[in-house]
Amino acid sequence: MYVTRDRALTASAHDTSAALRELRDRAETTDALYRFGLGQDLKDKELFASAFAVDAELDFRPAASKWGAKPPLMSGRDTIVTTILALFTGRVDTTHQVTNTRITVDGDTARLTALVEAQHLLIADPATHALLKNPYDVDLVRDGDRWVIRRLRIDNTWYAGQPTAIFG
Repeated sequence: MYVTRDRALTASAHDTSAALRELRDRAETTDALYRFGLGQDLKDKELFASAFAVDAELDFRPAASKWGAKPPLMSGRDTIVTTILALFTGRVDTTHQVTNTRITVDGDTARLTALVEAQHLLIADPATHALLKNPYDVDLVRDGDRWVIRRLRIDNTWYAGQPTAIFG
C-alpha cells in the first residue's frame, strides 16, 4: 500500500510541477505580446525591444494590403523597433488591446494567436484616426526566463478611419 501511495504522491507532485510550468509559459508568451503593444503605446524603446528575438520578423503586409499599402517585411529586432517607433513617436498616439489568446507550447517554442484592437490617433489632429481589428499569428521562442517573438504576422479583419493618414 505504501508503494502505491508513494507513486501517487510522486506522480501528483510531477503533474503539479508540469502544470505550473505550463501556466507560467502561457503567461510569459502572452506577456511578450503585451510588451509589443504597451511598448508602442508608451513609446518605450526598451520595453518594445524586449518583446522580440534578435532575429525577429514582423509582417504587417497582410493588414496594410486591406487599404492598399505595401510596407516592407521587417527583419531584425533593431529594424522593427526603429521603424515602428520612428513612425509613431511624436506623431501618433496608440492604444492596443489584446484578447482571445490561444497558445500552444512545444518545449522552447510556442505559437500564439490573438485578436488585437489597435487605436491610432494623429497627435496634431486627433479627429484623424484609424481603429484596426487585427488577428495576430505569433511564433515565440524561450529566451531564458521569458518568451520573445520570433515571427509576428498581422492581418486585418476590419478597420475604421483613415489608416493611410497614420501609416502612409
